[in-house]
Amino acid sequence: MSITLILPLLLGWLAGLIVNYLSDVLPSTRRLSQPTCLKCGAPYSWKNYLLFQNCQNGHSRALRIWIVQIIISVISIYIWFQPPVKLGYYLGIILITYFGLIFTIDMEHRLILHPTSVVGSVLALIVGYLSHGLQATLLGGLGGLLIMLGFYYFGVLFIKIRTRKMVANGQEADDEEAMGAGDVILAAILGFMLGWPLIWFGLLLGILLGGLISTLLILGLIVTRKYEKNALMVFIPYGPYFITSAFLIIYFPHIVAMIVPG
Repeated sequence: MSITLILPLLLGWLAGLIVNYLSDVLPSTRRLSQPTCLKCGAPYSWKNYLLFQNCQNGHSRALRIWIVQIIISVISIYIWFQPPVKLGYYLGIILITYFGLIFTIDMEHRLILHPTSVVGSVLALIVGYLSHGLQATLLGGLGGLLIMLGFYYFGVLFIKIRTRKMVANGQEADDEEAMGAGDVILAAILGFMLGWPLIWFGLLLGILLGGLISTLLILGLIVTRKYEKNALMVFIPYGPYFITSAFLIIYFPHIVAMIVPG
């Protein structure tokens, strides 16, 4: 292995460990704590946890840990050679760690936690200021907040219509949300990062990505003849798609430039 790959590989692996650890403990304890088995609750020793060994009851670790470790390590090597403009490698890998954490927790638990939002806001202000200055950063955060508030209240209206239809069909209503308050906060955080006017494109791209997945899920329900029963029960977390959108814009700006010239 080339000596130039050792440092980004090690730092990428460390970033993956941080994402996996926080994704394991924060949704359940909301604080830094000893990791436990997600299947039986048995505590891990730190040695067994860091070496990805089974818990004391023999339960294997989730496939997610390997996916996270590999993907973040590969991204780390990529940005070592192609660091984001004005951010550099080290701030770039910190940002990847944040993206990975939000993506993983929201995908698994449909949660965007307040502690991660606070840390994300500080990180986003730094990234935004270095990337495009204070004014565009603050306007981007405000724009992201207001745009997503509009979608949030549209989602509230959708839930009311959905609840009425479920009750009319004899189904028990639940407390699902089309889009949560955490998504609104995340939009503001990404607005700081991307700045104005790029945040509108970032949110649009995230919504399109989420819409594409939703369409594929509905098509799957139609093919399996479960559409009438399950269509209104299909909810996807939008946080991962907004994160994916911001990741593409920050780390692959040449692709965005081809879509939105100038």
